[in-house]
Amino acid sequence: MFALERGATGFYDPRDGPLPRTDTHALRAAWHASARAAGGRAGEWTDQQYPRTYHTAPVAERGGLHLALCHAYLPLVAYVVGPGFRHVHEFGDPPAWSRPFTESGFTVLSPEQLNTSLDDVDTTVLTDAEWREVRFWEATTLGGVLFNSWD
Repeated sequence: MFALERGATGFYDPRDGPLPRTDTHALRAAWHASARAAGGRAGEWTDQQYPRTYHTAPVAERGGLHLALCHAYLPLVAYVVGPGFRHVHEFGDPPAWSRPFTESGFTVLSPEQLNTSLDDVDTTVLTDAEWREVRFWEATTLGGVLFNSWD
C-alpha cells in the first residue's frame, strides 16, 4: 500500500513548519541525463509555482514530447500524455530512458500506481484541512492528490 507523506498535497499549516523540498538541482540533473539517454533534448523546465505541487520537465525525442511532472515536496516523478493534461487520469507510462530519475533516488510512478483509488492508499498523514481540499477538488486517486493545482 502506498503511504502518503507530509507534503503530498502541497498544503500545510504554517505552525507545523515548512514542507520538505525536493532537491531541484538533483531533479534537473536527472532530467538532463534522461534527455541524453533518450537521444533527445531537454525542453524548457518550469519551476513549481503556487498553486501547483510540481515542476514540469519536457523531453523531446523521436517518439514525440514526453512531459515529466516532478513533485516539489516529495521525490516523486510522473509522466503525462501531453501538454494539455488535466492531471487526474491522463498519466502515461514512464519511458525506458527515465531511469536516471530512479538512479538518483526518485520514485517514478506508473499510471497504475497514480490511478490507485485513495481507498487503497494510506492517507493517515493527511490533515483535516487537506481532506477538505481533497473533497472539494473531488480527487479520488493517488495521482490526483499528488500532482494538483489546487488553490
